[in-house]
Amino acid sequence: MNEYELTLVLDGKAGAAKKKKTVETLESILKLFKGAIKESKEWGVKELAYKIGKSETGLYLFFDLEMEPKAVKQLNEKLRVDPDIVRYLVVKK
Repeated sequence: MNEYELTLVLDGKAGAAKKKKTVETLESILKLFKGAIKESKEWGVKELAYKIGKSETGLYLFFDLEMEPKAVKQLNEKLRVDPDIVRYLVVKK
């Protein structure tokens, strides 16, 4: 298994319920591909450099992940279609 870093940006006005729903969705996707979240951090709400859609601020979430390399493509596809996620980035450690 390889280690990856995932950074998610949700709308800055997203409440605790949307954050919890997004984390649960991520956990279910990782379980499907036999991965795991090693560590998670909330970086808080920050102003975006430019407006994305209707969002001027973003709630940043950071995750250390462990998963198979072939699962990264499926994870990217799932994150891309999630309407709650403004931006995301997956990087191999």
